[in-house]
Amino acid sequence: MGYRESEGTVPERFNFGRDVVDRRAREADGPALIWANAQGATRRFLFSDIARLSAQLASALVARGVRKGDRVLIMLPRIPEWQIAMVACLKLGAVAIPCIEMLTGKDLRYRIERAEPTCAIIRAQHHGKFEGLTGRIPTRLSLGTAPGWEEFDSVLGAGDESYEPAEVSAEDPAILYFTSGSTGLPKGVLHASRAIYAWRGAAQTWLDLGPEDTIWCTADVGWSKAGTSILFGPWSQGACAFFYDGPFDARGRLGLIERFGVTVYCAPGTELFRLVDEDIGAFDLSALRRTVTAGEALNPAVAERWRSATGLDVAEAYGQTESLMTVINPPGLPPRPGSMGVAAPGSEIAVIGPDGTRLADGVEGDLAILTPNPQLMLGYWGDQERTAQSYLDGPDGRWFVTGDRAKRDPDGYFYHLGRSDDIINSAGYRIGPSEVENALLEHPAVFETAAIGVPDRERGEIVKAFVILRPGHDPGAELVAELQAHVKAATAPYKYPRLIEFIDVLPRTPTGKIQRSELRRSEAARAASSTISGAGT
Repeated sequence: MGYRESEGTVPERFNFGRDVVDRRAREADGPALIWANAQGATRRFLFSDIARLSAQLASALVARGVRKGDRVLIMLPRIPEWQIAMVACLKLGAVAIPCIEMLTGKDLRYRIERAEPTCAIIRAQHHGKFEGLTGRIPTRLSLGTAPGWEEFDSVLGAGDESYEPAEVSAEDPAILYFTSGSTGLPKGVLHASRAIYAWRGAAQTWLDLGPEDTIWCTADVGWSKAGTSILFGPWSQGACAFFYDGPFDARGRLGLIERFGVTVYCAPGTELFRLVDEDIGAFDLSALRRTVTAGEALNPAVAERWRSATGLDVAEAYGQTESLMTVINPPGLPPRPGSMGVAAPGSEIAVIGPDGTRLADGVEGDLAILTPNPQLMLGYWGDQERTAQSYLDGPDGRWFVTGDRAKRDPDGYFYHLGRSDDIINSAGYRIGPSEVENALLEHPAVFETAAIGVPDRERGEIVKAFVILRPGHDPGAELVAELQAHVKAATAPYKYPRLIEFIDVLPRTPTGKIQRSELRRSEAARAASSTISGAGT
């Protein structure tokens, strides 16, 4: 195949369930997962436990008609059943669709109509979100009792632990992530089995994991970072993953790191921002040897405060759902303030111009990945045109253009300069402005609207919506609160606009398109202390 990465050529066949989980269970069994929740409960699993349970579930799904290549929607919180379900899908060759529980019925309808899953696995309390959709999903499992759904534990208990995993080729589809787009509805990013194999490279060269490690990655399970830093990367390296189901509490985070002997901590910059305000010295973090972050730019002042309190640098990395980590700060490489790192082994990264040529150091351009690269997606689900638009031919070959602007210094360090599209990155969550706008437009008071990200000290960015009202509606605080509540109900709650400004006209291009870039420029020009008329929190 020609793909190279830190462990050599990607194999022609690779089934993560068989070649990682089952092999670990057979040859080097050890701790795979430690789970805890806010109520103080804990559960521990060896690789042999995961191997057995995932085989039981895979066999039960096959008995219910789920076949290789079928899509399986998995909407579970941070509980061990998530890992069991994910590995079971990979064992039988099905394509897992991990989803966060905050999705609304409308969000789920879009994913189900788009991907046509033959199976869904959820918690019983969310079955109402599938009203009118169950007829599209032949196999339905719920943790807990729900009408029309089979109980997960009963199905699992009836499975066969001797199930033989399917043969999976490197190019077979393996996982489908839905991610926010700058225009329109979320796009499905389809990855092959080769990507799951190749993502172990980040666990080796960025996370620096081995069998003696316990890693805690706090990402939500619907995001690709969870796959690489909670499941695929750690287990490929024989490391144990710590998994916590509970609300965010900064002091509680430090207590969990101490209690469970976490050695590698992976958290977004906004989380570290909260932790450095705590009395870190009151906790025994002697087991912690590495801290990493990705998903959003890290404030250099936060990195310095963490280093002063723990003695540890924060190693940034850059990746996206389409490729995962391709720019990293490996152990032993001094981080540079404001830089996201250097090209990861096996990935050729460059800053290019619109004609696909490499730009000189220090010059801003498009961050791009030279192909072929095993980490890259197969494509956008059902959208060949959008897939093709992501690639650009140049003198050195074909580039995948990430959509991020960057520059490089003479030593090979890359610096992120923003998105070339309108994606909003808030506390590690990527939000498409169209999703916010579409939700607002469903409200009878809203005539037109545009959403952008505005800087926020704690979250990096927050969503701000500019709204033109229909006649007869009062642009006051009461309507702000009503619109915010409406968005929370219409789409995943984290997308709601924390700021709303009522205006009379939106800036447009000569062809009539809304210029979000002009709104961002206008917003940046305002004094930080400006009072926003009609703003809500």
